[in-house]
Amino acid sequence: MTDEASQVADTARADVWLWRARFFKTRTLAADFIEEGRIRLTRVGHESRIDKPARNLKVGDELVFALGGKLIAVRIVALGERRGTATEARKLYAKLDAS
Repeated sequence: MTDEASQVADTARADVWLWRARFFKTRTLAADFIEEGRIRLTRVGHESRIDKPARNLKVGDELVFALGGKLIAVRIVALGERRGTATEARKLYAKLDAS
């Protein structure tokens, strides 16, 4: 496997990951939410906003966003390969203290 192919396997599109983790019912809803600039990403101590659905996420990235009147702060612990059950989805992230 080339370095480029390995790098692709170690990432997931932001809209796909949010959908797999069951924060959104469809990828379209996740993409619309991302395009509104409503998700903060922290990677290796650097914070930025995710502005494109195709932005790659990696294991270890931290996301913070408000959804349904709740502040959600999670660390990505797995990328997943499909949208599975709610139990499988919970294994893709660890909740963080939002404060």
